[in-house]
Amino acid sequence: MLRKRKLGRNISEITVGEKLVINAKMEDKDLLLYLGLTDDANPLYIQHDYASQTPFKKPIVPAVMLTGMITSAISKYLPGPGSYITKQEIHFLKPVYHYEQLQFLFEVTEIDEECHHIAIAVEAIRQESEKVLEGTLSVCPPYALPTLDSWALENF
Repeated sequence: MLRKRKLGRNISEITVGEKLVINAKMEDKDLLLYLGLTDDANPLYIQHDYASQTPFKKPIVPAVMLTGMITSAISKYLPGPGSYITKQEIHFLKPVYHYEQLQFLFEVTEIDEECHHIAIAVEAIRQESEKVLEGTLSVCPPYALPTLDSWALENF
């Protein structure tokens, strides 16, 4: 039996200043899974011998993986399931290395009920002080759905 998944919060339930903190560690298993799924063989991500000869000195985490962690937090928590990112601008300020622990900080900065969008600022910090990325997201929160009645089932 398929269970209906609970939706995230409606735009009327969200407030400016609301915050979310997510902690994530950059693990090899996650990097290898990403690289395998995307067939991305960039030596800067996995080859220690190559990366050691670059200004980075060791392999780095792909920027798109960090972006994925951000979009996952939006889909899971703020505003949650049923939400959709319509625009994002993310600046990758410093490289992120394998095994690092990051703290992602999200804050609702604007709500536009008429356009059904919220603005969320995001940043990621390593070791509690060094900012490695910052950005803004425009998010469409889940829509409140009408309750189902017999009329809604006539098309099935």
